[in-house]
Amino acid sequence: MNKLLAAMLLFLAPVAFAGDVLHIYNWNNYIAPETLARFKEQCRCRVAYDTYGSNDELLAKLAAGAKGYDLLVPSGNAVESLLKQQALQAIDKKLLTNLKNINPSFLNSSFDRGNVYSIPYAYTTTLIGYNEDKIRQLGIPVNTWAAIFDPIYLAPMKGRVTVLDDQRELMAAALKYLGYSVNDGDEAHWRQAADVIMKAKPYWAAFMNTGYIRLLSTGDIWLVHGYSNDMFQANDAAIKAGKGIRISYTAPREGAVLALDSMVIHKDAPRADLAHQFINFMLEGRNAAELTNLTGSGSPNLDAMQYIRAGIVRNEGIFPGKQVLDKLEQLQDLDRRKRRLLSRLWTEIKLSP
Repeated sequence: MNKLLAAMLLFLAPVAFAGDVLHIYNWNNYIAPETLARFKEQCRCRVAYDTYGSNDELLAKLAAGAKGYDLLVPSGNAVESLLKQQALQAIDKKLLTNLKNINPSFLNSSFDRGNVYSIPYAYTTTLIGYNEDKIRQLGIPVNTWAAIFDPIYLAPMKGRVTVLDDQRELMAAALKYLGYSVNDGDEAHWRQAADVIMKAKPYWAAFMNTGYIRLLSTGDIWLVHGYSNDMFQANDAAIKAGKGIRISYTAPREGAVLALDSMVIHKDAPRADLAHQFINFMLEGRNAAELTNLTGSGSPNLDAMQYIRAGIVRNEGIFPGKQVLDKLEQLQDLDRRKRRLLSRLWTEIKLSP
């Protein structure tokens, strides 16, 4: 009888364990491996971890019917879109004992008043990153979006520039270059921005969301339109390579995008309980700091600041000062008409020579 019971338990154990899986869908390079390993040990569960390179990719996958995800980490405009689709479930804040660590400045955002459905995870700014030596030799001004849009500056860098393969981000940069808000709704202004992009496109090497980190760090690409945390990682990789390449990054004077990424729970989450555990875990100061120390993302966590490396805290590309912050905007979700217009313009951009 004991042998039979032991055999049954041996058979059932993997089945029971298979149910203790937290399914996370997060951005590329957006958590420290040791942090994830520590959570697994703490929750005594497994984690299935998938990644995406843009909010559009996240939304498209969910729209195509992807099931089984518990926790997502979208930016504000994508949270707004998911809420319109009624795709999220309310978060039980009674389970989040560490919520007190979040800087109030990052709570109550317009996309989710009262943070009913979202909890801040980290933030990035969309900047210009560049190879210090190459850009200094060419005399390219890096404090303006003209560096990626003006053919006069692009000509000596032809084939050495990449931009984000992201409709909203690239259009936002072009709109800012023209003096408009990233959330400008005027169709004529959008068409002006698309024209700016198409005139600059022949000089670019590629539209790219993740590969530019390596290319910038190896010297194959000299200037990029990308995320602040990616620039941090590119410079870190360049230093480790020991070839004398140094990567700097700056916010253009015209202004740029600030993306506040938040943890949300899908309405059909199989393990919302584990999702709540993960959210509370990432709200611990040491865990949040580990994310910033590894990836260079800005932290909305006040308790984390004491654990973040001093050099990072002083880096205004990661923790912008008030003068820069005043010129940063969060992207807002688009209505159906504007989404169709953007899709048409993006197709024209991609098909243009």
